[in-house]
Amino acid sequence: MKLHHLTLALGLTALISACDQIPLASKQDNSAAPVSDTSAVVATINGSPITENALAAYQQQRHSRRPNDPTSQDRDAVLDELINLELARQAGVQEGLDQKPDILLQIDQQRRAVIAAAAIQHQLQVNPVSDEDLKKLYDDNVGDGKEYKARHILVEEQQKARDLIAELDGGADFSELAKQHSTGPSGKTGGELGWFSASQMVKPFSDALADMEKGTYTKEPVQTQFGWHVIILDDSRESEVPSFEQVKPQLKMMAQNQRVQDYVASLRSNATINIVQTSAPVAADTAPAAAAPESAAEQGAGDTAGETGTAE
Repeated sequence: MKLHHLTLALGLTALISACDQIPLASKQDNSAAPVSDTSAVVATINGSPITENALAAYQQQRHSRRPNDPTSQDRDAVLDELINLELARQAGVQEGLDQKPDILLQIDQQRRAVIAAAAIQHQLQVNPVSDEDLKKLYDDNVGDGKEYKARHILVEEQQKARDLIAELDGGADFSELAKQHSTGPSGKTGGELGWFSASQMVKPFSDALADMEKGTYTKEPVQTQFGWHVIILDDSRESEVPSFEQVKPQLKMMAQNQRVQDYVASLRSNATINIVQTSAPVAADTAPAAAAPESAAEQGAGDTAGETGTAE
């Protein structure tokens, strides 16, 4: 069963949080973008207000980033932290740091990430995952409760695979052939794949296993997108299958991650994207440093999910 592959690159609980810093409107400078906020003022720092809404937003972001931190639920502690941030921001403005090109680039990137995260979250809200969607994922990914222990030899050409099968028919050692000829990473260990469920493998590979008996090898090469395989089944066993309810949260995250990928793919397909190749990389001392941990929006827009199954 492939539940350990359901870990997502996209942290959905942090979608609305691009960074811990919140831009605060100030009466003393115009470095922050104007925000329409008529909620009550809970503190002023050298004349700059912190409002109830700003405090609530910061507390929510802080909790999503550090859900196990008890201070995230302490309103006074969060306000005190926000005051410290505002004092440091004001000091930075006084020193002219807010006008430095690298800082302006960081601010622009954070704004981009926050808006992107909001767009992604909106898509998840208007396209909710149904129980029917989750049950299909369950059937496709959890498997039938059977696990296999196998080895394989991966080669690029069908005839090469047939030649290896002929050698096996003549008494050749499978592991030695794998070490000598397999182009896959497992070749170094004799083609060992360990224990796995059918759902962890690409379909042609798992379909071949379903028809095999312990100790036998495929009499015809098996083709997948990776090449041509010769497979030997060393053993099989029954495994406990978790119930739908047990894995439902993981399945929901998996489905949401796919929705995000589809959304970003649709945006890319309808966009005009021109990538300009530079002759040399940007120097490290001129590249803007990360002002905060990479946001979920940036991950969702830049990453794709891992393969749902692979023979290597």
